[in-house]
Amino acid sequence: MKTIADQIKEISENIHPSLIQIRRQLHQYPELSGEEFGTSAFISHTLNEWGIDQRTGIAGTGIMAILRGKIPGNACVALRADMDALPIDEQNEVEYCSKNPGIMHACGHDVHVSSLLGTIKILQQLSDEYPGIIKCIFQPSEEKYPGGAIRMMEDGILQNPEPLAIFGQHVCPSLPYGKVGFKPGKYMASTDEIYITIKGRGGHAAIPHQNIDPVIIGAQILVALQQLVSRESDPTIPTVLSFGKFVANGRTNIIPDEAHMEGTLRTFDEMWRHEIHSRIGRVVSNMAHAFGATCEVFIDHGYPYLQNDESLTQAAIKNAQEFLGNENVVELDLRMTAEDFAYYAQKIPGCFYRLGVATTNLPFPPLHSAHFDVDENCLLTGPALMAWLALKKLNPSLK
Repeated sequence: MKTIADQIKEISENIHPSLIQIRRQLHQYPELSGEEFGTSAFISHTLNEWGIDQRTGIAGTGIMAILRGKIPGNACVALRADMDALPIDEQNEVEYCSKNPGIMHACGHDVHVSSLLGTIKILQQLSDEYPGIIKCIFQPSEEKYPGGAIRMMEDGILQNPEPLAIFGQHVCPSLPYGKVGFKPGKYMASTDEIYITIKGRGGHAAIPHQNIDPVIIGAQILVALQQLVSRESDPTIPTVLSFGKFVANGRTNIIPDEAHMEGTLRTFDEMWRHEIHSRIGRVVSNMAHAFGATCEVFIDHGYPYLQNDESLTQAAIKNAQEFLGNENVVELDLRMTAEDFAYYAQKIPGCFYRLGVATTNLPFPPLHSAHFDVDENCLLTGPALMAWLALKKLNPSLK
């Protein structure tokens, strides 16, 4: 007699070709954050064809599919996939290359959606094996503040009933397909966007003493801000302060009136996060005023750091090892990247893990690259493992 694990793997193999086609369809028609209308319609149409109950229009384009087990019980588990793309012009030469110029699934959200649809198909066929409800969340706008997670929560997706736990997975190009990675506890950083404007007095570059040069002042501010991390941050709290944009719009012989800087702050401690916001403002203001300039500082408060529930994640590791084999489950390091899955994990126990998508022994382009792609064999592992984790949470005795 086949075990439930064997049945999941068999169903996963059977639906794999159709999931590849779904993933390629999604990859060809990516949509930016908050504009996922075609993606949402495609998901909804697919769910309707499969006879899956759903709620649409959540936070604009979000969808929640609802599966009900046939064993009596009221327990609930949530599964999440994000579905937005990035403003990147794809450079891959593949038949399923993006048809929307300047937009690309460079973060693998097409895989996340395809995988969750596969999980739904598996769970639909195994409804005799679990009690309660499984909420499958297709979330918009992970890539853009304020993010789709908090808006979907405001629309009540974690209510009536409240899930015991929520699982999410993300593609990982540094892991070969067939492998997954977990990190109990603190996993991903908070993220804030920093916008600084230095207002001086422009003029001819040959007579700098008659000007207030915002370029030089801005450069000194950039260097000074790095000391907030190197000398004022507790070295046991990972912190990154980086600036990727500095625009002055002068010329070789023109000192401009203003200089504009944009950067990001990442850390793992909310008290320090709040404190460094204040210190950034003081450093910028004091240095600008010292040289006769004025300034504007705006810090856009982004996602909190992501804390995986210790107990839930340890159980997920054990279950993943049972399902995939110990050799295919790895321990992850802290990441300074951010995820709005963190909002779910603040509300209910959450487990956010990584899905290997690389072809073994080949260098793979990183996330957010114009050349990013996946080995589609990952769509064997992704749907199956998520289905297994959900079933084990609702019915721990399953084998």
